This record gives sequence, structure tokens and C-alpha cells, in this order.
Amino acid sequence: MEKRIELEKRGRNPEEIDQLILDDCRSTAIVGLTDEYVGLRSLSIINVGLTSLKGFPALPSLVFLDLSENRISNSLQNLSGCTNLKSLNLSQNKLKDIESIDPLKSLERLKYLDLSNNEVTKEEGYKEYIIEYFSKTIKLLDGDAFFNGKHESANDSDEDGEDGSESEAEEEGEGDDDDDDDDDDDDDDDDDDE
Repeated sequence: MEKRIELEKRGRNPEEIDQLILDDCRSTAIVGLTDEYVGLRSLSIINVGLTSLKGFPALPSLVFLDLSENRISNSLQNLSGCTNLKSLNLSQNKLKDIESIDPLKSLERLKYLDLSNNEVTKEEGYKEYIIEYFSKTIKLLDGDAFFNGKHESANDSDEDGEDGSESEAEEEGEGDDDDDDDDDDDDDDDDDDE
């Protein structure tokens, strides 16, 4: 991870960097990322093999953090120094229970949270727990939209659209049949020309 960070820096000082993409560099721990990256706004550490966030620095400017496809099972309290974090993707990790995600409560500005494909999402009361703590800020949880802590049913509006779409599709299908008949007529005309 340290080598990858050096490559991403491209000779710049840590405080000048606003984005780091460390995807697919193998590391089980946070190494080389320090609190010197005060201007860092976007950080992607996808599919690295992280098992813990121990040593994750305080990054007060960080807004977007993607830690998906790792093996993180705990130590989320290390994200508490990311006071401006609005988008957090922890999908496809090893978070098993509500206690493991409890430290996320300190992220008061969080709007987008993805914990999908973690065992914790199967726990009874999981969504209610998240909504209780983030009701004023959460907009998207595991791909589901929320407004003022209430689930926005995207399906309701989609159903109306689907009904209309089905009718249009049926009408188009009927039109296609007519076109096929026209093609057959054209073939008959070709036979007459011979």
C-alpha cells in the first residue's frame, strides 16, 4: 500500500492531494496513509484485503470513502476522525452484527451508506438501527432511498412507469407484427415482378 501511495502522489506533498485510488494493492492493514493528507476528499481502497482499519488516520476533509470488497470485520471506530464523511461504501466485507457497525454513529454527516453483502444486513432491526441514528442525514442505504428517515419506495413510481411501459411495449409489439405483414406483402410483390 505504501508503494502505491507514493505512485499516486506523483511527487506532490500529502496536503496537496485530494484523491487517492489504492484499489487492488494487496495489504491487510492501513500502511503509509497518514493524517498529513489533510486535503484528501476522496479515497478508494477496494479489494485490497484489509481485515482491519487499525491505523486509519483522521482525515477531516474526506467526503467519499470506498472500502468495498475487503475483509473488514471491526475497528470502524477508526473512521471517527473523518468528520465530513458523506459517502461510505463498506459492501462485501465481514461485518457480522450491529455492534460492529455501532462506531458509525459518530459520522454525523453521512448521507450514503452501503453495507450490502455483509452479514449485519440480515440481522433483525438492522435498517431501523441505521435510520434511528442517521434519520436527519441518510439519503441512501444499501441502494434504498430515504427521505427524512423514511423509506422512499422507488417501486411505487416504477410500477406506474412499468404499467405504462408494458402498454407501450404491447402497442409496439403489435406495430412490429404489422411491419412483418408488410414485409410479406413486399415479398409477394417481388414474386409478381419475376
